[in-house]
Amino acid sequence: MNKNNQRILHDGNISYVVPFILITSCFALWGFANDITNPMVKAFSKIFRMSVTEGTLVQVAFYGGYFAMAFPAAMFIRRYTYKAGVLLGLGMYAFGAFLFYPAMKMGNYYPFLLAYFILTCGLSFLETSCNPYILSMGSEETATRRLNMAQAFNPMGSLLGMYVAMNFIQNRLHPMDTTERATLSQEEFEVIRDADLNTLVTPYLIIGAVILIMLIVIRLKKMPSYTDQNKRIDFLPTLRRIFRVANYREGVITQFFYVGAQIMCWTFIIQYGTRLFTSYGMGEQEAEVLSQKYNIIAMSIFCASRFICTFLLKYFNPGALLKTLAIAACICTLGVISFQNYWGIYCLVGVSACMSLMFPTIYGIALKGLGDDTKFGAAGLIMAILGGSILPPMQASIIDMGTIGGFPAVNLSFVLPLICFIMVTIYGHRTTKR
Repeated sequence: MNKNNQRILHDGNISYVVPFILITSCFALWGFANDITNPMVKAFSKIFRMSVTEGTLVQVAFYGGYFAMAFPAAMFIRRYTYKAGVLLGLGMYAFGAFLFYPAMKMGNYYPFLLAYFILTCGLSFLETSCNPYILSMGSEETATRRLNMAQAFNPMGSLLGMYVAMNFIQNRLHPMDTTERATLSQEEFEVIRDADLNTLVTPYLIIGAVILIMLIVIRLKKMPSYTDQNKRIDFLPTLRRIFRVANYREGVITQFFYVGAQIMCWTFIIQYGTRLFTSYGMGEQEAEVLSQKYNIIAMSIFCASRFICTFLLKYFNPGALLKTLAIAACICTLGVISFQNYWGIYCLVGVSACMSLMFPTIYGIALKGLGDDTKFGAAGLIMAILGGSILPPMQASIIDMGTIGGFPAVNLSFVLPLICFIMVTIYGHRTTKR
């Protein structure tokens, strides 16, 4: 860590370096969970012989957990501390991961959805705690840069999640494609299904053990507490107060659309690439794995771009930079829709470079100046992650149409992310004007 970064992790004589490192590691841990999960939409659809729309129930359960627990997490943190919220979040994360084992034994899709929901209830506690915790570790002037620095480690966890999904799940599933599986007898189907589920759950059990170790380390380390002097929870008055702030109110709406766009782009790159590569004569499983490789490239670019954008924030207004990248994302998404060759997936990879700045910058702008209401403000922004639960099934329903007017439905489905990026552009513009 260079001297400049060390300066923004100090406040007077107080050093936040070790707490910052520990909490930043949590960003990588939920990044892993997010991006090992996106390819599972396709995997579960194949394993249980379901449509893409049914497969996206994984995302409904996953991001529904974020929505359900955001304000309970905020109330818990207000009553106790950020550290307590982090510990409870890690505990629920581990518990949800371990539930994959009994779900596998049942051989049914829906217990997996329950496991995802509980796991992401933990992630909701983690994000509601960790994001404002990072903002509080130093001066308000450097808060947005500090959050971008911490968020830069999130895609590192995402890259690991994608790598594990590709090499330890997708590559090891039975090579029989979706069409062939549909012709199997029930007995033959169950044999292949059970073997595939055994492959799928192993990484989740391992990450559950890693999370438990992390929980113990943070529990034993002395951390800044930031306990509120006033522990009263004036829920409705606080909500009315924070939603009167234009930056915050519009930030919540924008975060909803941004998260929806992010999840759609990183989930359906598998379907987009599979359609493209099979049109060139590639087998389905080979096409899925190659699509995931492109997803990993996209996340690598996203990760590098986040560090670059964090540096640029020293010199540019956050709202202006957000607006510029959102416009670039709109242009790339138009390419995703229009091209039916390799240029389309190149554009989809390019979208990730544009997205790198968006979540933490929207978050930092929206929370600026909320003072004691920051915990509840953070919860509202985490609830906005519901966009990742609502919008992907809408895109999946378009993809399931196959073709629309002779045009691939998977291409046309990216109209939804385009609309989302337009919303981000508007927020960046309005923020800059203010």
